[in-house]
Amino acid sequence: MEIVLHYRPLHNDLTKLQKLAEETLKEFPVRQLPRFVPWFPNDSRKLPLKPKRQPPVISVMRLTKPTLFTNVPVTCEERDLPGELFNQLMKDDPSTVKGAETLMLGEMLTLPQNFGNIFLGETFSSYISVHNDSNQVVKDILVKADLQTSSQRLNLSASSAAVAELKSDCCIDDVIHHEVKEIGTHILVCAVSYTTQTGEKMYFRKFFKFQVLKPLDVKTKFYNAESDLSSVTDEVFLEAQIQNITTSPMFMEKVSLEPSIMYNVAELNTANKAGESVSTFGSRTYLQPMDTRQYLYCLKPKQEFAEKAGVIKGVTVIGKLDIVWKTNLGERGRLQTSQLQRMAPGYGDVRLSLETIPDTVNLEEPFDITCKITNCSSERTMDLVLEMCNTNSIHWCGVSGRQLGKLHPSSSLHLALTLLSSVQGLQSVSGLRLTDTFLKRTYEYDDIAQVCVISSKINEEH
Repeated sequence: MEIVLHYRPLHNDLTKLQKLAEETLKEFPVRQLPRFVPWFPNDSRKLPLKPKRQPPVISVMRLTKPTLFTNVPVTCEERDLPGELFNQLMKDDPSTVKGAETLMLGEMLTLPQNFGNIFLGETFSSYISVHNDSNQVVKDILVKADLQTSSQRLNLSASSAAVAELKSDCCIDDVIHHEVKEIGTHILVCAVSYTTQTGEKMYFRKFFKFQVLKPLDVKTKFYNAESDLSSVTDEVFLEAQIQNITTSPMFMEKVSLEPSIMYNVAELNTANKAGESVSTFGSRTYLQPMDTRQYLYCLKPKQEFAEKAGVIKGVTVIGKLDIVWKTNLGERGRLQTSQLQRMAPGYGDVRLSLETIPDTVNLEEPFDITCKITNCSSERTMDLVLEMCNTNSIHWCGVSGRQLGKLHPSSSLHLALTLLSSVQGLQSVSGLRLTDTFLKRTYEYDDIAQVCVISSKINEEH
């Protein structure tokens, strides 16, 4: 029973209030509850307080590597009151590094004091022990360990066979391993079934819950660029930004791109020094917490796909990133991203690309370029007419409005053209027009390329 006593601020004498409450409660009747007497024969004096047969006890411990011991250095100056006392204590401490006592990192290892963090891509290892605490022998012991995630249930037991018997004060041990591939809540379900000496079937389960965290944050960017002039399709540059979002540094062992069947990949994360390939990130590629590193890759379409202009269109699969790292004392982790996709640039029905063009030309002197015209349509034949329009700085030399003939689907033709520039500096090549006489459709091509125009006198001086 709970009693709440309300009183005025003036009546604050606790002794009087207590007596007043006791006198008030005497008016309520008190009834003694009847004692329950079972109708069946029993001896209540001999009833045990706990069951005679203790079931087996199951224990689960995560297997992790130890960590380096860290101490907090306490120092002072020589003129302070302690003098050299603190420094001498640190030198005598066996956990400190000799000659570097003021560093927090020690030479000893400490066992894990808690469950710790589990990150995606790491291997979860656990030790399971079933101990018989009773004084009787149990038979047909079957231990089963399952890992329940948000999407599936996995059996991690090393053996599915039952143990014939387990004597008193003996145990059954098992070690399980699982590469974590999902983020979120995971539940380790340990179930034990056994048979008592009287033939009674017994069964119990225990649940161990833990969270799987995300170790890395991966962001990707795609850049389209004109590849070598003999290729029909563009090169694709992939920039992968990888950030360490854990609380400890990582050693990045490998970051590679596995391309799809349509592309060949070239890694741009190394530099050539004295004939050797050296990583641009240095010899020790450590990634500190919350640091970000950029990796660059160049993808080129394979020849069988590059020759077919209509193949690489729309959304294309680039490939997937394979990331391998090590943490703490060499604990290994690995992640593979899903298939990376990008939107391929659209060229319409007709594509015009440059095969050859000079970097530098002389002022008011003709120079030649070679163009490649491709019919990107896979069904329709085109009848093309070429028109050349002069600009303020670039002038075309040749006949405008000439017939190029029929161009079949997914085929191409090469075209040699001559130009001259009347203005110095970096000039843009523009003014080409292609007209399909079948559909009466005109395709305009401006800012095709840029050339550097210099004076012939400057060229003679050099």
